[in-house]
Amino acid sequence: MRSPESIKIWSQFFHPVMMWVLFILTTYALYLGIKVRRTRSAEGEAKKELIKGKYNVKHHQIGAVLLALMVVGSIGGMAVTYLVNGKLFVTSHLLAGLVMTGLIAVSASLTPFMQKGADWARYSHIFLNVSLLGLFGWQAVTGMEIVQKIISKL
Repeated sequence: MRSPESIKIWSQFFHPVMMWVLFILTTYALYLGIKVRRTRSAEGEAKKELIKGKYNVKHHQIGAVLLALMVVGSIGGMAVTYLVNGKLFVTSHLLAGLVMTGLIAVSASLTPFMQKGADWARYSHIFLNVSLLGLFGWQAVTGMEIVQKIISKL
């Protein structure tokens, strides 16, 4: 079954737009994670004030959304590439995206251990997510190069 040409053209922009939104959400999740960490180490009135912000709940919620949308966005990006080109291009952009998908899954899987107070899980979670954010920034640059190539062919 062949897709209409207009769908092929415009579907190529869904993945980049979605990933930019996720990049912003990832940065917000980092901010919330820092607030959670500050809440954990605070004392007295400062701790009471930080607890009111419910940063831990917001961090978990944003994390769940990020996990789901990053997996769906990764699969969607590959699906659209295949739909438009009839093949996937094995490039550093694709490989880094697959690594990012794995990183966020492993990071999320550490949650039960962190809830039980395992410091190794917290430090691993932080390391994985800082790595993820770094890769995400690099993906934004390489992704925009791909978008520019797509636009130049229109």
